[in-house]
Amino acid sequence: MERNKIPALDRAMAVFAELEQRPEGMRIRDLVTALGLPRTTVYRILNSLELHQMVRRDAAGSYTLGPRLLTLASRVVSENTHADLRALAQPHLHRLAQATGQSAKLSVVDGDNALVIATATGVPGLSLSVAPGQRIPLHAGAAGKVLMAHMPIPLLDQMLAGGMATYTSHTIASEAGLRAECAQIRARGWAEDLGEFTPNIEAYAAPVTDHSGVTLAALSCPFLSGIDTVQREAFRNAVITTAGAISADLPPPRL
Repeated sequence: MERNKIPALDRAMAVFAELEQRPEGMRIRDLVTALGLPRTTVYRILNSLELHQMVRRDAAGSYTLGPRLLTLASRVVSENTHADLRALAQPHLHRLAQATGQSAKLSVVDGDNALVIATATGVPGLSLSVAPGQRIPLHAGAAGKVLMAHMPIPLLDQMLAGGMATYTSHTIASEAGLRAECAQIRARGWAEDLGEFTPNIEAYAAPVTDHSGVTLAALSCPFLSGIDTVQREAFRNAVITTAGAISADLPPPRL
């Protein structure tokens, strides 16, 4: 095992380990002392990591862990976790589809998109078609906005700094608008899509959370525009109730 290691990667990991313990940051001389490596070696490692946004250097010359690590961390969801969540949520999705006549779907974060991992089809011919594997930009759909609203703030900041595409006249693409939208979603506990990705297709969504309140997924119910207020409220309440039921069914954390 030892002979198959890559020394440069081991040294980079050692840098991460030191910075992990010092969130306030470390200067090069601090890392040289902590790692026992030549200054030129530490300098080259930091330059490479900074190039890939794995570390960040401030104006005072201190290094901290970089924003790219947040992006990578957001994608570290094991297939087993998805499989367990799909299996647990599927009966709830079917009941929601039967109760509303509309299709239902469960989505998780996948980079800048909401990835659909489980679905249930509503009344054939009257409900929209949904399928696992569909991806919709986080800022342009009800499920995506729920997931975005509950992101760690540094990751949300990074996403908004990149600018957002406009898909319809209802897409919220400005940073100020999306920050306000996320705050409202967190306050009221649900999101709506008013045709922000596809014209005339709307949706309601609510978060599925673990026992500590961390959002794991978003449950949503898409439907065609034009339904009356009573139906809209019924769909929204059903989505909120079903998301809460899935959350309640999640197993407690292992001690």
